[in-house]
This record gives sequence, C-alpha cells and structure tokens, in this order.
Amino acid sequence: MILTVTPNPSLDRTYEIPALDRGEVLRAGAERVDPGGKGVNVSRAVAAAGHRTVAVVPLGGAPGALVAQLLAGQGIEVAPVPVAGHTRSNIALAEPDGTLTKVNAPGPELTEEESETLLTTVGAYSPAADWIACCGSLPRGLTAAWYARLVTRAHGAGARIALDTSGPSLLAALAARPDVVKPNADELAEAVGRPLLTVGDAVKAAEELRGLGAGAVLASLGADGQLLVSAAGVWYGHATVSVVRSDVGAGDASLAGFLTAGGEGPDALAAAVAHGAAAVRLPGSEMPTPGDLDPSAVTVTSGVPLDRVLSEQGSPR
Repeated sequence: MILTVTPNPSLDRTYEIPALDRGEVLRAGAERVDPGGKGVNVSRAVAAAGHRTVAVVPLGGAPGALVAQLLAGQGIEVAPVPVAGHTRSNIALAEPDGTLTKVNAPGPELTEEESETLLTTVGAYSPAADWIACCGSLPRGLTAAWYARLVTRAHGAGARIALDTSGPSLLAALAARPDVVKPNADELAEAVGRPLLTVGDAVKAAEELRGLGAGAVLASLGADGQLLVSAAGVWYGHATVSVVRSDVGAGDASLAGFLTAGGEGPDALAAAVAHGAAAVRLPGSEMPTPGDLDPSAVTVTSGVPLDRVLSEQGSPR
C-alpha cells in the first residue's frame, strides 16, 4: 500500500485553449476538473496502476467535499482531516504546444490542532504502508520543520518515506533522513544554491543532498530525463516523447511509478520514466494507466551523459 500525504490539496480546473492572449476573452475547447496536489496525484497514479493507496488530506468546505468525492470515484481510499478553511481551487490553461499557465491559490491556514491531527492520521496508517509519499508545499500554519517531524514519526513506525517538496521544508527534512527525495531541476538548484547547466551538475547536486541526509535522490530533469542517485549507484533514464499535451502531474506520475516498482534501483527508475512520459501525453492532470505506458521507449543506463547540457537548466529561485 502506498500512503500519500498532501498537506495543501486542491480542486484543479484545466482548460485547453488555442492561445493565451492577455486581455482577451478566451474560449476553452475542453475542461477537466480533478482532485489536485502532488500527493493526491501520486495516489491517482498508483490507483490507475491497480495498486492500493490511501490519501491523507486536510479538507474543508465545498471544494474539499468534491475532492473527496472525486478521489473515491477513482478507487482511492481517503483519510480526510477536517479543517475550518476551504480547500483551495487552482486553474491551469493548456495551449496546443504544451505550454501551461497555472494559477495556484494559497489554500487555508491550518491551526496547531489541525496540524497535529494530520500527523496523527498519518501515524495511524503508517504501519500498513510500504511507502509514504509526502508531497507538495506546506499550507499556511505549518512550519518548515513539519515534514521533518512527519519523517521522524513515520520512521519510528518502520515506514519508508519518499519526499517531494522544495525550499526550506526540503532542507529542514533532510536531517530526518528521508529514504528518497524527488526534486526537479529548479528545486535541486535551489537546494544547493547554484545553477545546474548539465546532467553532471545535477548529479553533483544530488550527491550533496545525499550528504545532507537523503537516502536517494530521484531528480526530474524535464525533457532531459531523470536521474537516480543512491548508495548503490547512479543511473540516467530517458524516453522519447513525440507530443506533449500537458505536463501537469507528470512528476507525480513518475514518483508513483518509482514506488510501485519497489522504490530503488534501475528498474524502478525505468518505471518512473515510463510513467512520466505517458503522463505528458495525456490531457490536464490525467494519470496514466498500464495501457498508456510504453516501456520499449525507455532507456536506462549507468553510463550517465555528464556533459549533456540541460535544455531546462535548473536555476535557484
């Protein structure tokens, strides 16, 4: 079972538009409404792959009720933590060339009691979890050390932790030694405080995060593929994608693929790359099913192309 924790979930509306013209009335060709948030997307991808998943989410108001309803409709067990504020609603505008413009709301402010209830709920499900995926930004009211507290408690219950967050909350959590962290290029650059121009730069940055406490680093490099850096070795994975429809949730699908394939080694990296490549070919934040995957298009090698220049170079924020 994959347990996911999304401290700041959302109700996501995605509109496909012909072009983003500022100041004009835009007419959407298609609309999707999905439960959102990085951990929620991981649960959606895990469920789509036919595995059991439980989503721990603080939910409030009508948007929160709809998120719970949509998750249940996708075969996901929901462990809701009621909060006084309303769950946020986000907007994404997708253009035909794959360009995506997102407007993310801040979300509710959690009280100390709600924060503690969230941790307690995670603890109740931890013993049954093969992995706990802790994902996304922290809402107002939770300090940067909140993920570190969660990792420490979950490790005490014998659970393995995959952490996908950024900034101060990532750096604070490293001292608690999460088993896997999953930054993208920008988040990796931010964590080490310098630009990343090549794949080799990303490998060095990932090794630094391991030195700070991460057991392994699964780094998403956008169109340039993914890296897995661990005590067992360094691997590079890549897949050719002819058409990009939407990259919303692609990194979350990758993490789901990685965890359901065991969460370590080159085979898990290959699954991560296959899931990410499938996700970008789908509309909105739709998660891939096994039928959407193309493992034959994936290449994983220990011969990492260190000098390859990143087309989406990581820059500290």
